[in-house]
Amino acid sequence: MWYTYALLSAVFAALTAILAKIGIKGVSSDLATAIRTVVILVVAWGIVFVRDRPADMLTFSPRTWLFLTLSGVATGLSWLCYFRALQLGKVSQVAPVDKLSVALAIGLSVAFLGETLTLKTAIGAALIVGGTLVLVF
Repeated sequence: MWYTYALLSAVFAALTAILAKIGIKGVSSDLATAIRTVVILVVAWGIVFVRDRPADMLTFSPRTWLFLTLSGVATGLSWLCYFRALQLGKVSQVAPVDKLSVALAIGLSVAFLGETLTLKTAIGAALIVGGTLVLVF
């Protein structure tokens, strides 16, 4: 089941790049990011109110709040940089560089989460980095 959601995430991420590039013309990248964020807030909270129990967040530990907050800050900074990059560059160059996050996440998961780096995973990450270099240069 995770694979289906991961694949849908990739499809929506690709659509995000194309739709953002079209919509960002003549608009501040920061303002565009803020508008996108409001839309995401409405959609995400709508889903929570329909499917989950929002009151559950009152039981979160301080550690959970800290790391969800830090994740939110990282997401916001990523979006601000991504939209600015889209404004300045081609989607065909910006998107592959953005996807270097896959290789970076693999490295960080080994360093901070103790996940095992298999040969297959290392080769895959190296191919992502190599492919990005080919597409950009």
